[in-house]
Amino acid sequence: MISAAEESVATHHYFDREFDSAAVKLLPNEYYVTPDDMMLSTVLGSCVSACVRDSTAGIGGMNHFMLPDDDSSGGSRNGSNATASMRYGAYAMEMLLNELLKAGARRERLEAKVFGGGAVLANMTMLNIGDRNADFVLRYLQMEQVRVAAQDLRGNLPRRISYFPKSGKVLVRKLHRINDVEQIQRDEQQLVQTLAQQPVRSRVELFDTTNRTATRKKVVLQGGGSA
Repeated sequence: MISAAEESVATHHYFDREFDSAAVKLLPNEYYVTPDDMMLSTVLGSCVSACVRDSTAGIGGMNHFMLPDDDSSGGSRNGSNATASMRYGAYAMEMLLNELLKAGARRERLEAKVFGGGAVLANMTMLNIGDRNADFVLRYLQMEQVRVAAQDLRGNLPRRISYFPKSGKVLVRKLHRINDVEQIQRDEQQLVQTLAQQPVRSRVELFDTTNRTATRKKVVLQGGGSA
């Protein structure tokens, strides 16, 4: 039987000639964790990616998720009133942290860099999808006491993220070409519709709930294009 973790692992491996590196491309609803010296890549519009690593253990990973509705209308989030999309965001973050801890990372050493949450769905601006995603990932990491080392969130352009877990470096490229923007808008519109029809995933319990203390420091982005 294939587990939910196996179903969500990114499988698109390739060799990136620009960075002369083995690489994995993440699609929406996927994550990848590795101890190897390689690159993890994804393209984000309204979606968010968290890049999380333990620099001492040399283990890092990335996810890619969207929260089309966080039930911010004021209704209850308990039981059946909690939306599938909000639960999926928690599921995606819990899965990434869980797999990092299973691979040998230590919770107190984890650091995160977070990206995305752009306002790229022009016909859905009233839903503030990008802002909700950005608010969620920061709130979640604060709750889990994972230090946010850098962030590039919100705005109105999609981003291409290239993450190197071994060093922790992230290269962020804003996509200006109209063809790129329109394609991402189409892809994410379809993703919103797909997630709205999916059943809620069961909660994933974190692998290690001990020693949740962590220090925090000011967010620093290096050089405007990398983090």
